[in-house]
Amino acid sequence: LFIKKFRSLSALFSLLAVSSCSSMLPSAEMKVIGPWESYEHAERTFSEIIPHQTTTFNLAKINLDPRKNSNITLLNYSDIIRRFVPPGTISGFELDSNLLDCISNGLACSGFEIRERHILRKRYGNFFLDFFNFERRTKVTGWEFNAVLIIKDDLVIYKLISGQPAIQEYEEANNPLGPLQAVVPIVSPLR
Repeated sequence: LFIKKFRSLSALFSLLAVSSCSSMLPSAEMKVIGPWESYEHAERTFSEIIPHQTTTFNLAKINLDPRKNSNITLLNYSDIIRRFVPPGTISGFELDSNLLDCISNGLACSGFEIRERHILRKRYGNFFLDFFNFERRTKVTGWEFNAVLIIKDDLVIYKLISGQPAIQEYEEANNPLGPLQAVVPIVSPLR
């Protein structure tokens, strides 16, 4: 009876080992809570912002209010100088005229930095190799959107958009010693 149970269990274990059981592998999602579902949605929102026409009141209507949107960092004019004027530069002639005008007005110049990202990490591959730390494979997908708005006297005078519309990366880690990999000390050569 014991031998029959042992054979059944080993057959079940073999079946599970053959099928990679990747559905049992963990996944993680990192999401900065914001008003956009996708990079394209954020891009469409920012296409509505027109320098020298859009006010901070208009920004609040499209969910760009720093008091309600946790993805917005307020910038003062010294933050703007650090961001756009290279160290050691005496004159800013290379800068956009709107930026120069804003910086020269000191405290009337401010800005918003918007950063939103949505990253999904999903492990794939053989469950047992992953579980026993022999091999870990992870697929990373998502998007990241960044923007800077320069504001002078409650009027947007400059905007800059950047980001990564489609993140797709693969990570692989191989540990020949499996669960012992973390136990075995790494010996470094003497100097």
